[in-house]
Amino acid sequence: MARQKKNGQYLNVKIDVNVYRRLEDFCENTGYTKTAAVERALTILMNNHEADQETLRRIADGSVKLVETGGDEHA
Repeated sequence: MARQKKNGQYLNVKIDVNVYRRLEDFCENTGYTKTAAVERALTILMNNHEADQETLRRIADGSVKLVETGGDEHA
């Protein structure tokens, strides 16, 4: 029985050769496909960016206050 085709979009990118080698090593060591590894990395990157933007928005509108925790007390 054939595997069901993924609902997806092709992405053709040119990346630094060192990044590509790291991706290949990562996939060999973890068993991820390159597609799965890149999808996961992009999802994490975008989720983190969205969370950062939401935090900045909340700070700007005053719904979150920054608290000073002290500092370097070396004299």
